[in-house]
Amino acid sequence: MKIDTDPKKIEEFLTRGVENLYPNPDFVKKLLLSGKKLRVYLGVDPTGPTLHLGHAIQLKKLGEFQKLGHEVILLIGDFTAMIGDPTDKVATRKQLTREEVLNNCKLYKKQAKAFLDFGWGGAKLKYNSKWLDKMNFGDVLGLASKMSVQQMLERDMFKKRMESGKPIFIHEFLYPLMQGYDSVAMDVDGEIGGNDQTFNMLTGRNLMKEILNKEKFVITSKLLADSTGMKMGKTDNNGVNLSDDANEMFGKIMSWTDGMMMAGFELCTYVSNEEIEKIRMDMMAGANPRDIKVRLAKEIVTIYHSKAEAHKAEENFVKTFKEGGLPEKIDEVNATNGEGLADLSVKAGLVKSKGEFRRLVLENAVSNQETGDKITDPNYKVISTSIFKIGKRRFLKVIIK
Repeated sequence: MKIDTDPKKIEEFLTRGVENLYPNPDFVKKLLLSGKKLRVYLGVDPTGPTLHLGHAIQLKKLGEFQKLGHEVILLIGDFTAMIGDPTDKVATRKQLTREEVLNNCKLYKKQAKAFLDFGWGGAKLKYNSKWLDKMNFGDVLGLASKMSVQQMLERDMFKKRMESGKPIFIHEFLYPLMQGYDSVAMDVDGEIGGNDQTFNMLTGRNLMKEILNKEKFVITSKLLADSTGMKMGKTDNNGVNLSDDANEMFGKIMSWTDGMMMAGFELCTYVSNEEIEKIRMDMMAGANPRDIKVRLAKEIVTIYHSKAEAHKAEENFVKTFKEGGLPEKIDEVNATNGEGLADLSVKAGLVKSKGEFRRLVLENAVSNQETGDKITDPNYKVISTSIFKIGKRRFLKVIIK
């Protein structure tokens, strides 16, 4: 494929959804304008059975790189996932077995096809166990000599753990070195990842210089976060999975705060920058945020399903939540007269804990759909068969036996 050096396309590629460019923006821009075919990769550790919208932000960026004519690699961190990335973790990750890791990534290639062409001469799928499994203890020691303890302790989460007296294990120090070595093993020109991966990716940049005497550029993307700054993803149980059906995906996006919408358009859709700016101006002029959020949900659902399914998901959402209707399928739980709704909600899996249920009650987000009454008592007891709305999109039918 011919390398596309259109300055306008490259400028948009380097600015939309991008947090930082290393070593600097001019270096990366000059490389893209040179016409040289570049090898760029995105690494994903299979710590869960599905990719989510957070992964899709970087996959979308990698796909744009491929459309410019460059070689792209989706790297599955089947070895590094067994170690566990300590990024942003206040406690050590649970280590996974090889079997768990391989089971987790079964859907990844299929899901990535929404952005990448894996056809003849297209995107490559690689696994880092191919080279990391072959390293002996001497190789690991040699790699460890490339980085100091002081450099490792620059990471915020390690500082926080030390301050709180929580342990930092040696294998967690080794993680960024293992991930960084991926760049060396594949001899890449650049790497794409979320800005939470900056330390790991820059470790790879340092190793490229040390071992191959080669500069590697790094593009860090912005992260999709909620109003509290919490990342949208599987760890915090607030993300949109690429395996979600159209209705579930649409509903989750409609639950986002209004403040997330502009970032959602920028990071998760193909809506043009000009159109996004128009949407921003419409919001400032008083347009109904709900209508704009519907547009966002439809744009995203269309990418992973279809335009027809996105339209149907909108109809189902309106029927359920605007016209006061109920979903076709409602979770049910059997109960005895006088049993607490909090316990029943936990039992049915609609909330994680009684504490979460209490918070929803205090936010006036729990109601009896039979009577229309808000539940104001966190210790509310169910005395008759009823349907309850728990939060924005969850319903529970309690059947008194």
